[in-house]
Amino acid sequence: MEIRKLYPDELPPMHLLLLADPSRDLVDAYLEKGMCFVAEIDERIIGVYVLLEIRPELIEIVNIAVVEQLHGRGIGKQLVMHAVHYAKSQGYKTIEIGTGNSGIGQLALYQKCGFRITGVDRDFFIMNYPEVIYENGIQCLDMIRLSQSI
Repeated sequence: MEIRKLYPDELPPMHLLLLADPSRDLVDAYLEKGMCFVAEIDERIIGVYVLLEIRPELIEIVNIAVVEQLHGRGIGKQLVMHAVHYAKSQGYKTIEIGTGNSGIGQLALYQKCGFRITGVDRDFFIMNYPEVIYENGIQCLDMIRLSQSI
């Protein structure tokens, strides 16, 4: 598997980005300002993540997704760790990520990758998404924020 920055003339894999964030408007907004990376196997995109600078020493993974058929194979972990190493190489001191309160698998993954819970944005998904979101049989209401020093 190769992880690389999206080429300047290449369209981002919107089908994957929308798996992680169902708001096309929000995805378009952070793609405009962020850096998009893709994971490929045999020139087929199987994963994606987007980094967005928040402040000069702080960067956030604002989207991360893997083709659903390949879940559970460690690709997400490789993408997260690639983001951490890239951010560190660029001089960032802290990296953040957020996920819904219903994202049990994501919360486990991010903590396995060294992130710690730093806060909760109550009602984030109610205020920012018109449709109700359910995951793992739980309504997605709050954004759980995690970070790590790098």
